[in-house]
Amino acid sequence: MSNCVLCKDVLSPEEGELIWRGDDCRVILIHDPDLPGFCRVIWNRHMSEMSELTYGERDLLMNLVFAVERAIRQTMQPLKMNLASLGNQVPHLHWHVIPRYEDDAFFPNTAWSTRMREASPAVIAERKKLATELPKAIRAAIAELA
Repeated sequence: MSNCVLCKDVLSPEEGELIWRGDDCRVILIHDPDLPGFCRVIWNRHMSEMSELTYGERDLLMNLVFAVERAIRQTMQPLKMNLASLGNQVPHLHWHVIPRYEDDAFFPNTAWSTRMREASPAVIAERKKLATELPKAIRAAIAELA
């Protein structure tokens, strides 16, 4: 798929930041204005379903997802973590790892739902500050997998 948005490595500053890349996967910190700390774990090769991976590849991918989740939880202290692998609009295997808070714009619904409220700009600013610590925390959590 030549025009897949998840196949590209170079992101604009508005889209996000590549914070870790391995042979099979990479981790992107998404610059979502409503959900600071939102990360995406992307399988590097273009595949659309988990069942296309070998058992070892599945283990690798999920261990990365869990490492990212753990780093976000420890760094950002969310109320809840959302893990999602949809691929309905972009058929490239990836996982969304999203910290959720009772006062975020969409809670208790999904991050793709209709906005329920306006989150406090001060709260968003504090969460964005915490999210700047994620690259280091996520790289450390991934290093522990080795």
